Order: sequence, then C-alpha cells, then structure tokens
Amino acid sequence: MEYWLMFNNFLKSLSILKKFLFINSIVFLIVGSLALIYIGNVKPNLIKNKTTKHIKIINNTIEHILRLNIKFVEEDIRRFLFSTRFLFQNLDRVILLDNEFNIVGDTDTLDLDPRSFSNRLDIIQLEILNEETRKKITETKNMNKEKAISFKDILKNYSRSRDYGKPFTFTQEGLDQFLLTTVKSVILDGNNIGYLAISENANDIRSAINERKTFILRTAIFIGIVIFVFSFVLNRYFLKPIKNLVMYTKIIKEKSKKKTNINELKSRNDELGTLSNSLDDMTNELQKRISHAENFSTDLVHEIRNPLTSLKSATEILHETEDHKQRAKLIDILNHDVQRIERLITDYSQMLKDEVALSKEKMKKINLKLIIKSVVDDFNNIYEAKRGIQIILNYSNSQEEYFINGIENRIEQIIANLLDNSISFSHDNKKILVEISKNEREKIILKVIDEGKGFKETSTKKIFDRFYSNRPDNFGEHSGLGLNIVKNLVDLHGATIYASNNINQQGANVEITFPKA
Repeated sequence: MEYWLMFNNFLKSLSILKKFLFINSIVFLIVGSLALIYIGNVKPNLIKNKTTKHIKIINNTIEHILRLNIKFVEEDIRRFLFSTRFLFQNLDRVILLDNEFNIVGDTDTLDLDPRSFSNRLDIIQLEILNEETRKKITETKNMNKEKAISFKDILKNYSRSRDYGKPFTFTQEGLDQFLLTTVKSVILDGNNIGYLAISENANDIRSAINERKTFILRTAIFIGIVIFVFSFVLNRYFLKPIKNLVMYTKIIKEKSKKKTNINELKSRNDELGTLSNSLDDMTNELQKRISHAENFSTDLVHEIRNPLTSLKSATEILHETEDHKQRAKLIDILNHDVQRIERLITDYSQMLKDEVALSKEKMKKINLKLIIKSVVDDFNNIYEAKRGIQIILNYSNSQEEYFINGIENRIEQIIANLLDNSISFSHDNKKILVEISKNEREKIILKVIDEGKGFKETSTKKIFDRFYSNRPDNFGEHSGLGLNIVKNLVDLHGATIYASNNINQQGANVEITFPKA
C-alpha cells in the first residue's frame, strides 16, 4: 500500500505529457517482455513438435529391430534399411550406431565414411524428452578458441547421464542450415546394443523464429513512432494551448503586466476554442464587475460623506444650542440625513443581492400587460388616496396581448421604480400615464409619462447614472439608484430605454422598447 501511494503521488506530480509517456513506457516494457518470453518459447515448442514425431518413428523402428532380432552390424543394418526405407522417406537422414559409437547404417548413403559424420558443432542443444520430464542442456563453443564437439562426444555424454535410455534431441546451427537430431539408445535384455538417430533440416524453425522477431521489431518501431507522433500532437495542439490558458489565468490573478495573447486559441473551432472564448468572456465580465464594484463603492462613499458631514455639523450645533425651535430644526436635519444614509445602504445592499440573483434566474415568456396592470393597481391604491395622484393605464389595442421573454419579478421592479420616480417629481393631484403599444416591427413599447418638473440635464442619458444629482426634495426617501437599477434590468432583458422631456407641457417621458417574444 505504501509503495502504491508513493507511485500515485509520483504520477500526480507529473505533467500530462510526462504521464502519457511514462504510462506508455511501462506498457511498452510489459508488452516487450511478454514478446521476448513468447520468442523464447517459440523455438523450444517448435523443436518439441518435431522431436515428438522423431520419437514416434524411433520407437517404431526400434520395435521392428528388436522383433526381427537385427544385430547392430553394418551388413544387417544395411539390409534392414533397404527393406524398410519406405518408413523414412519423409525424413532427411536416419543413422544407426553400435554400442561403440560407430556408424553401422546411414540412409543418406550406404557408402558414407562413418568418420565424416563427426561434424564440428557451433551450438549443441540437448533435450531429454519423455512423458514426464524435459531437460535442456546447451553448450556454446567458439571454434576459434575451443575444440569442437563431435557426435561421438555427444553420445558418450548421453551414455553417462542419469537419463540414459531416454530419447534426447540436439541441434546443429550454422550459417546456412539448422539441423535437428533426435537420438535414443537401443536396449535389449537390459544391455545397450546401439543407437538410433534421426536428423532433419529444420530451417523452417529458424525462418519461423526470424519472421516473428521481424514482426515484433517492426511492431515495436511502429508503436514507438505512433507514440512519438501522438506525443508531439498532444503537446503541440492540446497541452501547449492549455499551458497558455493557465498562464493567462495566472497573469490575471497576479495582476501582472506580462502580455499574453489567447486570440489564436479563441479562433479555434474545437473545444479548446470554446473554452478559451468562455474563459476570456468570464474574465472580461469579472473585470467589469470588479470595476463596477470599485466605482460604485467610490460613489457610495462620496454620497455618504455629504450626509455624514451634515450629521456631524448638526450634532455639534445641537449640543451647543438651547433654543427649542433651533433644536427641533436640527433634529429634523439629523433624521433626514439618517434616512438618506439608511436608504443608500439598503438600496446598495439590495442592488448587490439583485446582481447575484440575476445570474441564477431564467427568462420565460410572460404577459407584460398583466404585470403592468398589477403594479399600477397597487400604486393607485396607495398614492391616489394619499396624494391624489392617479396612474392611468392605456393600451393601443385593449384586445391584444403583449408577450415578452423576461423575468417576471424584475419586470415588476422596472415598472415600480419608474412609477416611484415619476411620483417623486410630481405634485399632488397630478396624473401619470402608462402606455403599452407595438411598433411596425412588432416590438413592444412601454411609456411612463408624468406631469412633474422634467429633466434639467440637456443629455437625459445622465439620469441613468448612479446617484443622479437632480433629485426631489424628499431625497431622504430615495438613494439615487432607482433609474440606474432600471437601466441594468432593461439591459438584462435585451431592451432599450430612452428618457426625454414632454413637448409643450411639463413632465418627463421614459420609454422602454422590448424585443418581441
């Protein structure tokens, strides 16, 4: 378990490319080892298959010799080979030797000098084969340094071994041939009377082994090339771009001045391109939010500073004055400034909550007509009785429905803030008109028209800025954020907002254009 944890920690410390190369190296080594084991077992298995055939023929031949009472002398063996040559027609060579290791019979030629069979052997591979045991003895001889081993020497070693009487196989391997020879002693009444050997050209074994070695070598080279190419592609087209993205995030995190360009990654049409675009958009959005929050905090501090200054001054004067009327006036100022600060903090907090909530809310198809009517009815119930202000709802077509894609409670917030702003700048017993219509492009137009003082600024775009300066006398009830919140919510719905002063009459006009659902 400890070693596994160490290995796991080691892998975790590696890069993706190094992990890929390391794992492939391990797999390559395992497969290579199995291939070497396979190659090592191919030759013995092929030899065993041929040897099994040899042993069967040898046992049958020995049975014939013993049954016919053939003596291991050259004349008897020569006669036997002539009479049974059909048994050996598929074999390259059959040799019979007496118990003194002299050749008394050879299917190659009956006139062959027995001494010519004592070949010099480069490699001798000895196998003791029977049903239960299989033993290999290999000796390597250097012809330039050591004396070569003869066939007679092999038989002498065999006659002295523990497995004497069992068949054994040895191979003679040269530059142009691979000979396989199987030998077994002939036992009669417990005495060895000679030896029977079958020799076969086994170049097919060498060819089979070479073919397998070549195949494995080519496969290994091919796999190595594939791994190299794949590693190059992986690093060039995937890992390197990911490193650039990581560097990009680090630069942003550390606010470093280092330049990094991910435009090349953004232009890609694959998943990395999508990721790069998403990351860049998210980064830009976060930077906007941070900048927005910083600017907003600065503005908020500025807005709070004025009422705080007023509070400080009023408090100092209140502490020193004894006039009841003066003290009452100062207390009103204190209450007014406290209301301003309270409203600023409340609206600021609500604005931050709204921004978080907006990212989680989903738009759906809603009926703008019903939402506006609900908000207008609520405001009429409050302000018609309180201040005599009447809000009139007007449709260009009373039978038509007005659907948009939006968030219902946010649409309510937009309408409520617009009405609240109009009421703040309107005198008592005035009217506020709310109109809903469609233009030629089927876009829905919402207008809020009041009879108040209108806008002082020549550029009405300023009224949507935070802490707009042209505020009503009862500013303690307002933070200056209402129209800014409206602008943000309108942008969220993909709509546009426009403000202007009424022509030929007092009052302001705010117009919102919603895209059709």
